[in-house]
Amino acid sequence: MVPRTVLLRLLLLTSALPWPLAADDTSLVISRFQSYLRINTAQPQPNYGEAAEFILAQARSLSLEAQTVEFVSGKPVIILKWAGTDPNLPSVMLYSHTDVVPVEQSKWIHPPFEAHIDGDGRIFARGTQDMKCIGMQHLEAVRRLRRSGFQPVRSVYIVFSPDEEIGGHDGAKKLAESEVFRKMNVGVVVDEGAPSPSENYRLFYGERSPWWLVIKATGAPGDGAKLYDNTAMENLAKSIETISKFRASQFDMEKSGLKGNGEVISVNMVYLKAGTPSPTGFAMNLQPYEAEAGFDIRVPPIADPEALERRIDEEWAPASRNMTYEFKQKVSVYNKHGKPVLTATDSSNPWWALTEAAVREAGGKLGKPEIFPGATDARYFRVLGLPAIGFSPIANTPILFHDHNEYLTKAEYLKGIQVYESIIKTLASYANDS
Repeated sequence: MVPRTVLLRLLLLTSALPWPLAADDTSLVISRFQSYLRINTAQPQPNYGEAAEFILAQARSLSLEAQTVEFVSGKPVIILKWAGTDPNLPSVMLYSHTDVVPVEQSKWIHPPFEAHIDGDGRIFARGTQDMKCIGMQHLEAVRRLRRSGFQPVRSVYIVFSPDEEIGGHDGAKKLAESEVFRKMNVGVVVDEGAPSPSENYRLFYGERSPWWLVIKATGAPGDGAKLYDNTAMENLAKSIETISKFRASQFDMEKSGLKGNGEVISVNMVYLKAGTPSPTGFAMNLQPYEAEAGFDIRVPPIADPEALERRIDEEWAPASRNMTYEFKQKVSVYNKHGKPVLTATDSSNPWWALTEAAVREAGGKLGKPEIFPGATDARYFRVLGLPAIGFSPIANTPILFHDHNEYLTKAEYLKGIQVYESIIKTLASYANDS
């Protein structure tokens, strides 16, 4: 629990923050953001080299220690350090990923890598929300804190990592498992959250684990005019119907407000493969021997994974109907201690209360804590038992993750810098041995 005296001291510290950005600073801040956005780091061929050069140049301008590690060749993890006055205390890690998802250029009203600013102050570019804004806000907040003369008690690491959009296996996962990370002595991780269409910022304390399931059915092939028992298509169709009913039941709980988006088990069929190919398409008079379907399942850490596995084994792909299944990916909902992969939001975790206090001190409003509906790199740190907080200081903005015409307004971006300034100052000033 954060002592009242510590919180009071931190609030007094943050109250002295130089909130307003000078007019001449604003154009430079936005220009730096645009420069980062213009580097095309879209999968599957992200320009990590140019991004790394840009980030390292920013680090030099801030006099930050810099280290580049390639656990996989051509995929740099960039680690910047602002040394604290007490190196024995666990550090604060501010995390972002450098890659972005692909774009369909024809669907954008402005080119997705030009960072065009329209008359309403909207910056259009891939990565404005997910999540180049966060990485730059970390750097800009540090720039302002250094200018003000602030010195952190705890060391602050600003990490830029590759490949989050394709699973993070060559970036965050390898970093979390490395000796490099162990030596960083991280006490808390702050990673991405999500925009909020309302005035309330969103804080995330967990996320759903991806289970990518493939179900296969087999049956005797035969004449398309005959009726057979247990054909591949019939058995797969029965499974799809059963799965659809389960999906509907989960969706009903979300739509009724009984559970949040991140609290239900989502199931979506992502492909269906069946039929016998022919020169003109598929044979219409032949029942196939085999059929399969793929499903993207997201399991919240508050769910019962064993019960879901029984459901898959007994109802969705029972051997009695000549069915088998396999997981292409199956991320555990438990951490290394065998507990649900959740970051505590109560008094057992002082970082949560400190973060909430810092956001409010910066003038931000907060909704109730949430479980992130998708997957982020934070999971690789939570599985180690570390507290990881998902937060993107974006309010009053439509959620455009992975969507066409992704944008962020200049005003919201600049306000986010002030919020991160408050967060960094608060977390890095916390002197208890946590």
